[in-house]
Amino acid sequence: MVSRNMTINIPSGLEARPVALLVQVASQYESKIMVETGSKQINAKSIMGMMSLGLDEGENLTVVADGVDEEEAINHIERYLSSK
Repeated sequence: MVSRNMTINIPSGLEARPVALLVQVASQYESKIMVETGSKQINAKSIMGMMSLGLDEGENLTVVADGVDEEEAINHIERYLSSK
C-alpha cells in the first residue's frame, strides 16, 4: 500500500471534466485507489463519488493505492493533479 499527500493544481479544481479524466487515469490500474479528504474516503474510480468531493485548486488530498501497480498508479495520479 502506498499513500501520498497531493495538492490540486488544476485551475478549475475537480469539476466535471477534470474528475472524468481523473477517473479515467485511476481506472487504467488494477490497484484499489482511494482519495481521502477530511473525513471522506472515496473510490477514485467512481465518477459520482469523486464529483461529491467538490475540491478546488490548491486543496490538499491524500491518495492511497493498494495493489500490483500501486506505485505507477499513484505517480500517474500525482502527475495529473499537478498539471496546469
